[in-house]
Amino acid sequence: MIRYSKIILIILFLVGIHTVYSQNNYNPVKTTIIAKDSGFILMRAGRPYFIKGAGGTNYSDRLAKYGGNSIRTWDTRNGEAVLNKADSLGLTVTMGLNVARERHGFNYDDMVAVKQQLEVLRQEVYKYKNYPALLIWGIGNELNLEYKNPKVWDAVNDIAKMIHQEDPNHPVTTMLAGVNKREIEYIKTRCPDLDLLSVQVYGGLAKVPQALHAAGWEGPYMVTEWGPTGHWESIQTPWKAAIEETSSQKAAVYKSRYEASIKLDKHCVGSYVFLWGQKQERTPTWYGLFTEQGEESEVIDVMQYLWNGSWPQNRAPHIDSLLLDNKKATDFIYLQPDKDYIINVFASDPNQNKMTARWELLPESTDLKNGGDRESRPEAIRASIIEKNLNEAVLKTPKTEGPYRLFLYISDGHNKVATANIPFYVK
Repeated sequence: MIRYSKIILIILFLVGIHTVYSQNNYNPVKTTIIAKDSGFILMRAGRPYFIKGAGGTNYSDRLAKYGGNSIRTWDTRNGEAVLNKADSLGLTVTMGLNVARERHGFNYDDMVAVKQQLEVLRQEVYKYKNYPALLIWGIGNELNLEYKNPKVWDAVNDIAKMIHQEDPNHPVTTMLAGVNKREIEYIKTRCPDLDLLSVQVYGGLAKVPQALHAAGWEGPYMVTEWGPTGHWESIQTPWKAAIEETSSQKAAVYKSRYEASIKLDKHCVGSYVFLWGQKQERTPTWYGLFTEQGEESEVIDVMQYLWNGSWPQNRAPHIDSLLLDNKKATDFIYLQPDKDYIINVFASDPNQNKMTARWELLPESTDLKNGGDRESRPEAIRASIIEKNLNEAVLKTPKTEGPYRLFLYISDGHNKVATANIPFYVK
């Protein structure tokens, strides 16, 4: 019995050594922020580091290949794998800490729950603080969205203070939805332990420097989500369907808005474009830079240009317009049931590659959420779409009254794609 007890003690001792060793078997790379030339610079290992990042952990090898240098997560799921893969690719990680949101039912007046959350996050910080790919800690995501209790900012500051106690090598931020003077004031007064601010802005990206100045923020910041015109900012049809930009229209606004703000503002230490992957949010194509098949849109060509100053050799197809019944989406198209309507496509390929089209008809999504919460993809309708050629097809409308959306994907045969969709109402 004594012998077995000794064996157990030895095993526990060795497990303890392994645990301590595994947590300290990495050399952290120190990140700081310095003031310089009326602005701010992020310093990593003593060298200037401007974030050329993307949100999401998919296709990180392509991110590195195209000139990006960092990824952003929303939580620590698969944290070790994410950090190690990033390090192997020469990428860094702004690691998100999943902080409970009031809009999901968390009560920031409940001090016991707030304390418990802090201790859970402490363990996450301790677990990952020494990984060399770690760049910045991100406390929560859009905690100001649909909230009322300003005590959330006291909790954010307590988390920031805890992180600095556990990890002296990495800055701490929190991600805000938009730029709002009230939240900026809360951050300035209640969150002195934050090192920089993070904002998430879409259609208004070009005006972020002016908006932050008007709101009273003169410190360093980064843009942790930016992308196309948001569905809440877009033109709405009478049946409340948001009109989405084509992939080519998105490419144009990504480039112009980035060059007007992130590229120029000395207070900005970099950004994370959204989304380096694919998701269903209002539509399957609105925010993802990739299709569900992993095809790359024209926006990725733009990001490669913005990150390293050169365009890819093979460029994605370009869509000039998509017409249904000789009408564009902003004409608010009403169609009759079970009838044929002409579709016209105007597209080109910069490399003169042969283009092919595929079509999909979906009912308008009804599983609508806020703040990027998970939405279900509508089930495709087996529509009668007859393609005459690349530039013309015929749609037979559904027999059932209601809102629908017609999707077009144009492929160049080399994993590049152009996307467009057009909502219509069968009445």
